[in-house]
Amino acid sequence: MTNLVQAVTASARNIAIRRGALPEQAVVLALDEAFERKQIGASDDLEAKLARDVASQLTGFGILQSLLDDPTIEEVWVNSPDRIFAAKDGANFLTSLCTTESEIRSIVERMLRTTGRRIDRSSPFVDSSLPDGSRLHVAIPDATKRHWSVNIRKFPERVYRLANLVSLGTLTPRQAEVLRAAMLERQSILVSGATQAGKTTLLCALLEELNESERLVTVEETFEIRTTVVDWVALQTRPEAVEGGGAVSLRRLIKEALRMRPSRLVVGEVREAESLDLLIALNSGLPGLCTIHANSAAGAVSKLCTLPLLAGQNIPSEFIRPTVAQVIDLVVHCELTPDGKRRVAEICSVEFDPIQRAVKTVALA
Repeated sequence: MTNLVQAVTASARNIAIRRGALPEQAVVLALDEAFERKQIGASDDLEAKLARDVASQLTGFGILQSLLDDPTIEEVWVNSPDRIFAAKDGANFLTSLCTTESEIRSIVERMLRTTGRRIDRSSPFVDSSLPDGSRLHVAIPDATKRHWSVNIRKFPERVYRLANLVSLGTLTPRQAEVLRAAMLERQSILVSGATQAGKTTLLCALLEELNESERLVTVEETFEIRTTVVDWVALQTRPEAVEGGGAVSLRRLIKEALRMRPSRLVVGEVREAESLDLLIALNSGLPGLCTIHANSAAGAVSKLCTLPLLAGQNIPSEFIRPTVAQVIDLVVHCELTPDGKRRVAEICSVEFDPIQRAVKTVALA
């Protein structure tokens, strides 16, 4: 079947080029030619499947398109042409899909075509966003051992509110009340958790509690945040250009965001030295939110006290610890349970112990 799809796809491409036909027309004409050449028989089911697969090759993302179109699929990743995995309801499984190395490369090229980002031996990693907002990460040899590695994290089109997360069992009613009150009181919130724990979903739900008069500025490595906030500016980083220069870092974006008159600042995820710029911004009286990878609420605070040290040797921890306690009001820790359910495990306030010169968390809900 794979060879047949490739043959009809090649025919459709040639028809589109020779006759200037639209992709939909080219698919129909290519199927007609395949029938005349007896490559396919008179089967409506086969013809319909071929039409879908060939259209995906021409205008979509090939063999991966069916997984991307499935609303129950949360993430898709390719370890090799015959090892294509997906995640559904928090569980991973090996799909029956199989393709070729060249097709994987072609799919990635189409995914990156409109982004201005590149991947090659000099830049073997790339992060980007697909048109539907899904996050794309690609790594190629020799950063990988042999095959191209492709990860696509899908994000729900629907923007959840805190009440929706209560219905799903992610939040308890009490936790929702605490978080809603914190947003109304303009508190700064750190959302922590492991990969796939639901950090971004919760962050977006918190943003839905902003009132209409607020101006939101978000900064991210790749666009993931979704919100219905009317006054919203979304910024993302940019890698270095092929000829060198032109890179835009998270640190730069945070500084630029402060010039945009935000009433709330959101950093999609803090990982490195940009944490210092975030703390300085929040210390100016601007409330904000951010996510961080951590195993617990206390671990998230400890990590946030450590990351700013990456900004330089002249950053004393004696400054960082009390600043974290002063500017971060709540830590919300998310977790993915063994049965694939996402829930908020902890909501803690942050306090500074002047005697031990340490930051501690106090459970609230």
